Amino acid sequence: MNRAVLRIGTRGSKLALWQADWVAKRLEVAGVKSELVTIATRGDRESAGPIAALGGEGVFTKELQKAVLDGRIDLAVHSLKDLPTEEAKGLALAAVPLRDSPHDAFVSSQSKRLAELPHAARIGSGSLRRRCQLLHQRADLRMLDIRGNVETRLAKLDDGQYDAIILAEAGLARLGLAGRATEILSPSVMLPAVGQGALAVETRAGDRSTREIAARIDDEEAHQSVLAERALLATLRGGCLAPIAAWGRMEDDGRLHLSACVLSADGSRRLATDLLGNAADAVTIGRHAAEQLLDQGAEKLIADARSIVKSEQ
Repeated sequence: MNRAVLRIGTRGSKLALWQADWVAKRLEVAGVKSELVTIATRGDRESAGPIAALGGEGVFTKELQKAVLDGRIDLAVHSLKDLPTEEAKGLALAAVPLRDSPHDAFVSSQSKRLAELPHAARIGSGSLRRRCQLLHQRADLRMLDIRGNVETRLAKLDDGQYDAIILAEAGLARLGLAGRATEILSPSVMLPAVGQGALAVETRAGDRSTREIAARIDDEEAHQSVLAERALLATLRGGCLAPIAAWGRMEDDGRLHLSACVLSADGSRRLATDLLGNAADAVTIGRHAAEQLLDQGAEKLIADARSIVKSEQ
């Protein structure tokens, strides 16, 4: 990479631009100048209807990845939870910067807490993972699809289309909207999506110079944690739309702790596991956790949920 200014690819939403600018500022502190290049993805262009109808993984990343591969940009910044678990040929996950909160936020103008919502309250969520965990807590809730960026979803809530919505705490905080959250959901209620709260910096695998630059802003604890989460998801072959949740984090003793669960589409069944191990064995921990879930019957729950999602499209 011989350019004087590093070209950073990003989606054009306010949140995506904030994230890419945050990376640019971290690189500047590390002595590297950069510029942002905005690229629209399929998920941005086709914003109507359920996200699952677009075909699953990569709807927010493929165009950015193509731009990296063909040299239009030097690296791409993704919300890590949007990045497919199967690494694209010719690309490398060069850095996972310091992770923000992985947790989900409950946002409502009707009730301050999930438990206080009235019977049959309307919840807006496009995530099967969130829907299933909510139904596991409250089978009476009415789950309604919702699309759009954070601001659009909040506007729909304020317009009365929903009694509550669920958003990532990190996304709200990054946009200066943390005050809209009325409750941060406990991991015992809502385990996060794989990679939630983390950013992915992706480069060409053969671009050693750019990879070394990106590595300057890598956070080892965050990187190892999401490696465990992504290994679990890859082993389960669930994809980002399946009812799978996972949270990897470092304990005070330096060990990596991975919690994960798989749910039935109606939320009535919840399979769970917890593993502790050496951080250097992150991928192995993720695989072992997935194997434990598979032994409990996770494969059937994932397949059944996929069938239901397809029938609703």
